[in-house]
Amino acid sequence: MKYLISVPLLVLACAGCQRAGDTGATSAPHAADTVAAEAPAYEFKGGFPTPSTIQKAYDDADLTRAIEAYKFFFPSVSLKATWEGNIAAGTNANKELLLLHGRPEQLVFTPNSDTPYFGGNLDLTAEPMVVDLPPGALIAVANDINQRHIMDMGLPGPDAGKGGKHLLVGPGYGKAVPSGYNVGRSPTNRVLLLVRAIPPAGDDAAAVTMLKTVKVHPLSAPDTNVTLIDQGAKEQDFSPVRWERNIDFWKQLHEIIDKEPAFEPYRMDYGRLATLGIVKGQPFNPDARMTGILEKAARIANDQMRVQSFADRREDRIMWPDRQWEWATLRPENGTFDTPTYNDLDARGKWFYQAQIESPAMFRRTAAAGSLYWLGVKDAAGNYLDGSKNYKLVVPLPVPAKLFWSVTVYDPESRSEIRTEQNKAALRSLFELKDVTGSTAELYFGPKAPPGQEAHWIQTLPSKGWFTYFRIYGPEAAAFDKTWKPGDFEEVK
Repeated sequence: MKYLISVPLLVLACAGCQRAGDTGATSAPHAADTVAAEAPAYEFKGGFPTPSTIQKAYDDADLTRAIEAYKFFFPSVSLKATWEGNIAAGTNANKELLLLHGRPEQLVFTPNSDTPYFGGNLDLTAEPMVVDLPPGALIAVANDINQRHIMDMGLPGPDAGKGGKHLLVGPGYGKAVPSGYNVGRSPTNRVLLLVRAIPPAGDDAAAVTMLKTVKVHPLSAPDTNVTLIDQGAKEQDFSPVRWERNIDFWKQLHEIIDKEPAFEPYRMDYGRLATLGIVKGQPFNPDARMTGILEKAARIANDQMRVQSFADRREDRIMWPDRQWEWATLRPENGTFDTPTYNDLDARGKWFYQAQIESPAMFRRTAAAGSLYWLGVKDAAGNYLDGSKNYKLVVPLPVPAKLFWSVTVYDPESRSEIRTEQNKAALRSLFELKDVTGSTAELYFGPKAPPGQEAHWIQTLPSKGWFTYFRIYGPEAAAFDKTWKPGDFEEVK
């Protein structure tokens, strides 16, 4: 006797996720009907699997595990790409850091161009590293190689902008920690540090000068400091795009697993990797079959993450029911996507597909937040933003920002700043918009600038779509209680 057992496929059902005014989706058959029509069959004879079923069952199981492993470890590989990009730009861990301004020449997931900042690699293997901040408008954060939050510093940190010494301690450090430091403990040896300075009255040079007063040094060498290398307009890829759809993703992940201490909360996820041939202390040499499965999984998982990022079905993404703007971060409770009973994997995946770095200061939805991010992917009519069309965005003034606000345009494939002949991707209250007066600011987006609006316009590419982040640094209560809201992107014929 033969037994046919249906195994459901992964179906990206989005029933009920279309918002009023959206025109980008068509009605689909009921999910159950789709599964029934497309489900493959496993065949059993006398209660045992046939040879073809054995092969297919293992292929399906490995593919499913690989897809989920890809999504879970995407933040790790993403930060590893930034680590390697920093090295390629000429830095050595603990010795040099990069001075950056967020430019289209550099591939970085959704950076901002509002402030100068420095960032780079710290290796805590030998000893802790000190980050000594002076008083002032500095915002700093450290994440481990898995993009897990270690600590905030500066305005959102324990020193609250008053200055202070911070100590980043690695997992193998067994000595007593000296007093006088705000301490952050990392479960990995490799750490990414970012420090940005708010330009006073839009004075970028003054902000760079402030950054140069920050000291970063090994605990045992207080008289030393890192060297800042100005990246300027030089091209550099700090993103995982070059790895994310091929076997290189898994090779880079294996390097992280092999080199870093095991993180106990990831035990189950390490087990999933082990079935795919990625085990700490063992070489990673997938055969042709496994290589094919891993590359297929990378493509499928990456596509699914893109769908989730730009066609999110969650109701809690919505800030204003009559606007197309969405929360870029879906979990405001903390910086780690943790709820009381589970980790919100969908929220985590959406954020890390588009962006880098997690921090409570970035995700809070109160006036105590350091910043907030609204994601824009559609116009007022519910259509995806099209680089061949012209749009106007009306922003009511004043924007509820204690520090500054901006609108930045990104490429949906690279998730980096759009690169055009204009070579600019942002309209910023500290710079292009600082002299705007009246009750609204009118911003323009499209292939060509409207006459007389060149200073308030961002060029787009007719060959592709684009998305944007509306940022507020130092958001006030009106940014959260819905008493203030921006307009939508209105197509201009």
